[in-house]
Amino acid sequence: MAWTFTGDVGAYRSAVGELLSSEPERHTVLLSVLARMSRCGPHAFADVPPVLGWWPSEGAPLAAVLQTPPWPMLLTTLPGKSADQLAQAIADRGAILTGANGPVADAAALAAAWRAVTGITSRTRQRQRLYRLGEVIPPEPPPPGAARIASAADAAGVVGPWFSAFTAEIGEPREADDVVADRVDSGQVMLWEVGGEPVSMAAHTDVLAGVARVGAVFTPPDRRGRGYAGAVTAAVSKLALARGAGAVILFTDLANPTSNALYRRIGYEPVEDRVVIVFGS
Repeated sequence: MAWTFTGDVGAYRSAVGELLSSEPERHTVLLSVLARMSRCGPHAFADVPPVLGWWPSEGAPLAAVLQTPPWPMLLTTLPGKSADQLAQAIADRGAILTGANGPVADAAALAAAWRAVTGITSRTRQRQRLYRLGEVIPPEPPPPGAARIASAADAAGVVGPWFSAFTAEIGEPREADDVVADRVDSGQVMLWEVGGEPVSMAAHTDVLAGVARVGAVFTPPDRRGRGYAGAVTAAVSKLALARGAGAVILFTDLANPTSNALYRRIGYEPVEDRVVIVFGS
């Protein structure tokens, strides 16, 4: 049994689409990254070619990986010896792994295998919890203001800088301007506005295999503690449901008890824990 790699996004989608769609909540990030690459090509996120692979090489895939450097590799579960074989195959290709993002045991297995093959150590950058929306419970009492969908006029002055601040705060690479612009053009970004001034932001992804993911929830530091994040997250969750999502999910950083408590108050329920591990530090 071996891994198969391809640079052809269409071939990868044909090979792993059924596997990813079989558990769309667990595979949400893989699905959304693959959807954008299917629309915009393999360099949709970076100039460096992506790593697209599945295991085993014969029969229906049981595991899949996707990496768009410099982000960590996205993983499904890695059954059997697939983690060991993956690390060896990546090393044999002369590629460099920056990290692993996936279920706790599987990301840890790849980190251990990568160290065994290359000697490169790793550290846990973030422990996450996957939540699924039960029923939207808007904050009570609601904060002042109202939600609205961000427009093209908001992209440069508000949404772009806030996306940059959000990724910097959570320690991730900055989203490309065209990625942010695409989300605004698709009507996926909501702002909470008070007196005509945006004070908080949240966004949802495309609805893929019946699932939408809420993310990029950001409130400038001087506006926090006033209920805006909960209100805009509840609003964007309702928007995703109205656009056909059968399930709405989000990830939280387990090191942030404030956000974990907030999402539970507005109706999100825990599903499973995940981890982001970075290599070489």
